[in-house]
Amino acid sequence: MFRRSPVVLAGPAFVASVAYVDPGNVATNSVAGATSGYALAWVVVGAGLMAMPVQYVAAKVGIATGRSVPRSAKQVMNKPTRVFMWLQAEVVAMATDVAEFLGAAVGLQLLFGLGLLESGLITAAVSFGVLALQRRGHRPFEVGIVAFLAFIVVGVAFQLFSVGIDPGAAAAGLVPGIGDSTQLVLAVGIVGATVMPHAIYAHSALTAGRARGVGRAGRTRLLGFQRTEVIVALSIAGLVNLSMLLVAAGVFSGSPIAEGVDGLEAAHAGLGQLAGGAVALAFAATLLASGLSSAAVGTYSGQVVMEGFVDVRLPLLVRRTVTMLPALVLLALGTSPTAALVGSQVVLCFGIPFALYALMRVARDESLLGAEAIGRPMTVLLGVISAIVISLNVVLIVDTFAG
Repeated sequence: MFRRSPVVLAGPAFVASVAYVDPGNVATNSVAGATSGYALAWVVVGAGLMAMPVQYVAAKVGIATGRSVPRSAKQVMNKPTRVFMWLQAEVVAMATDVAEFLGAAVGLQLLFGLGLLESGLITAAVSFGVLALQRRGHRPFEVGIVAFLAFIVVGVAFQLFSVGIDPGAAAAGLVPGIGDSTQLVLAVGIVGATVMPHAIYAHSALTAGRARGVGRAGRTRLLGFQRTEVIVALSIAGLVNLSMLLVAAGVFSGSPIAEGVDGLEAAHAGLGQLAGGAVALAFAATLLASGLSSAAVGTYSGQVVMEGFVDVRLPLLVRRTVTMLPALVLLALGTSPTAALVGSQVVLCFGIPFALYALMRVARDESLLGAEAIGRPMTVLLGVISAIVISLNVVLIVDTFAG
């Protein structure tokens, strides 16, 4: 009989939720709040709600099949398709590392005044340490990532309660509406960066062994628990993102320097000038934790993708070194962190449609999931979410290259 404690079962959704509070989210939410005030709060909330069914279905694939999405896709895709899916996923993994490494490196630079390359090397060393937890199984790795997430929550909560926000304006920001083209671009950036490919792959892999030997009734109960965990974990991530926007809106509202906030460093400088050193320090520390945790999850996902699509397993040290090289090269060349972050997000946009396709292709296949295969309503919902995310990503890409 299935009697596992919820505490034992918890973890996968919280690990996946780290992808929703990565440095790209920190930058986007901060810039949106600084330049558009509370107006786009509804976009942050809507983006978080769209992510929930996607992550639940990813978890469902792992539980129902005992395999990750990439490994399950191997059963329904031919070899050329799988090789292509792997190759594009590797490019996306490198772009993910650029965003995460740059975020962590900027966080170290802001905290300790280190150079970006030096900060990047320290980030790499810490990242190896976090990933080493996987050698002891999923549970230590999950606990480590959740600890980072808890630190992020505390850091953002401190910022929120340290600055003054306008409750009425914040409530008004929950009413949908786009004021101008600038807000449209910001809204596209918020939603377009919502569903991350590595969150889908990692979530399915972390739930893959949970239902072994529990029987159908136990699997049904486990699916119910995962649904609850997804709602809780992504609600927390959504509140963190919303708080980031509220902090920036509360601090920069009416300030002449608001228009100059175009990235992480500018946001940090503005917070220090207008809200004080403690808030700026909390921002930098939160950014560092965000980069380190999301980098570890991204690397774990990369291993899942390689093993699943093409049956290749590299030593984690080798894989970590290969995927982080582009980020370290950019730091060595002195590339603008803001420009590199924007570029990495554009590359990520190209990977999202393929991850969503793989998820839907597997999840609706009854030969793989049996009675747990998603039905027409969920298929339609995922299709609508996919269309929205892909369309907005196209707008983001066009706007980036047009600019």
